Amino acid sequence: MSTYMPKAGETDRKWYVIDAAGKPLGRVAAQAAVLLRGKHKTTFAPHVDCGDHVVIVNCKDVVLTGNKLEKKVYYHHTGYIGHLKAVKYGTLMNEKPCKAMELAVKGMLPDNTIGRAALGRLRLFEGAEHKHAAQKPQAWEL
Repeated sequence: MSTYMPKAGETDRKWYVIDAAGKPLGRVAAQAAVLLRGKHKTTFAPHVDCGDHVVIVNCKDVVLTGNKLEKKVYYHHTGYIGHLKAVKYGTLMNEKPCKAMELAVKGMLPDNTIGRAALGRLRLFEGAEHKHAAQKPQAWEL
């Protein structure tokens, strides 16, 4: 019995919608990372990009459990000496909730070309409306 090896061009990509309203940030991000990577498919192979498109709506209504709004901090460096910027997640969730979701999903994807391609198939929206209705996305329940 031989092992099935998918080819790069043989993957069929589906579209999924995840409603993040009232759900924890990490749980939504973890499920989106699984769909983007293609690990839910029986034809998954780690060396082939076989993931699907994911649309996450209601990013502004996602919740952070515990004291993460006050204690969790997002750091980034501008590239200049001494320019390490720190933003608390309470501020980040109020100003850019889609950025917080993108950072969470990006941290769960591999740091290579497959992960970067998977992140390109992620679409984030603050409200309940999205512009990808023509692709007929299926609702994904957590």
